Amino acid sequence: MYLLILGCMLLFMKYMEVGPPTEWPWWVVLAPFGLAVIWWWWADFSGYTKKKQMEKEDARRKARIDKSREALGMGPKKRR
Repeated sequence: MYLLILGCMLLFMKYMEVGPPTEWPWWVVLAPFGLAVIWWWWADFSGYTKKKQMEKEDARRKARIDKSREALGMGPKKRR
């Protein structure tokens, strides 16, 4: 996401002729978009995206269980 924001900012600056990007070649200005595509490909290929999704689901599940236990008056599970 950060690469897309950076790419949009550089593209805007180049188009409006503001700041240093006006003198840079187009490939430098458009490079963050290519890097974003490479990042998304790697994240999907390596399983990084799926891992993060599973961690998020596990955290939601644990929060739901803790909330149910609290509602029953049992409190969160304590480790010994």
